Amino acid sequence: MTAPDKPAACGKTVPYRARLTSLVASRLFWPLCLICHLAVFPWLGIIHPAAAAQPQNVVRGVNFVHPLQFSVDDQNAKLAELRSLGVHVIRFGMYAQDEDKNIEFIKRAYAHQISTVLILHGLYTPGAPERPFRPKEFPGMWPGPPLSALDPERSAQYFQELMGKLDASGITLAGLELENEINMAGNDPDFRLPGEGRVLGLADLTHDPEGQQVAKGYLQYLKVLEVLKQVRDHSKLNRRTPLLPTSLVDLEQEGPWPTPKPYDGVSVGAIMAFFRAHGLDQLVDAYNLHTYPWGDHPGDKAAAIHRMRRLRALVDPVCAGGKPCWITEWGFAYAGKTCSASEEKDRALVVQEMMGDFAELAQEGRLVGLIYYSWTGDPLFDVERCGGLTESGKRALGPL
Repeated sequence: MTAPDKPAACGKTVPYRARLTSLVASRLFWPLCLICHLAVFPWLGIIHPAAAAQPQNVVRGVNFVHPLQFSVDDQNAKLAELRSLGVHVIRFGMYAQDEDKNIEFIKRAYAHQISTVLILHGLYTPGAPERPFRPKEFPGMWPGPPLSALDPERSAQYFQELMGKLDASGITLAGLELENEINMAGNDPDFRLPGEGRVLGLADLTHDPEGQQVAKGYLQYLKVLEVLKQVRDHSKLNRRTPLLPTSLVDLEQEGPWPTPKPYDGVSVGAIMAFFRAHGLDQLVDAYNLHTYPWGDHPGDKAAAIHRMRRLRALVDPVCAGGKPCWITEWGFAYAGKTCSASEEKDRALVVQEMMGDFAELAQEGRLVGLIYYSWTGDPLFDVERCGGLTESGKRALGPL
């Protein structure tokens, strides 16, 4: 399964107004970060990045998809299950209109000694144009304003209010992300629909008409990321919370999609080069990737080598510089909702193979955060399945 063909992941299963969408701080801040986090929630085991070059020190967790779709009782039951499994970090996204309900969920998780990697979304200028939702023509292309219409001032006010509420509630987050997978048209209406069916490169962001518009959105995104950093830096409890940029879809090859598509994207290499040229490294504590590897031929040595090569092609150019990476989504989709012992056996095997690959990256210091997609909320990926935790889920949550 190629990355462009993967099913919709976190933050892409409902329309814009309702959809949801490192642990390494600056090396100068880590001694203080360690003291701060361990004093507030020692059960997270926050580790200095030098020590994080050990697989056992990678921050581990699961995505809890759209928690507000569950009742409060069900939320508590699922959080209790996670706690019993030793999971101390969850990830999910929220929008301003559901702020109070999501804060209550974060507080419930915290009461179970589970901290949150929170995906935030900026606010837009009043009256900004919105892309309409056309699911029959363009499934997975969500409606809403383009990134180029982001409003840094309004976003700053929203972030300040949110951080104030978290501080007042005694909540320290495990991480903060701004936006989700904006290197593809689905979450960024600055891309045209229909597109030309291609993955843009760095030169396209300067010279191509569509790329120029997308680049305007990326520059506006960086302005909002800067105000989020300023708010975080002045937070009482979250000033050392790792700040991550948008997660990136694992698009490596530029040019036409491997299979024809009516929309466009930007390669990981291109968007990272653009962001870095415009100051990303001064704003974030780590980089942020998603990967949905092919699950073919579990147990086959050649297939496993191919998966590792593809993972390195994604991770090495991004995470081998001055900052390491989090992978905040990874996983393998099920064929359907039917429980199949043979499918689960194959899935558990390929998950175990990937865990070995991630352990190698952690040993090298490239990987310091790893969050599985998903625990619950997405039936095609959930490890809570068929009446309990699957074998692949046990391996995904187990030690590297």
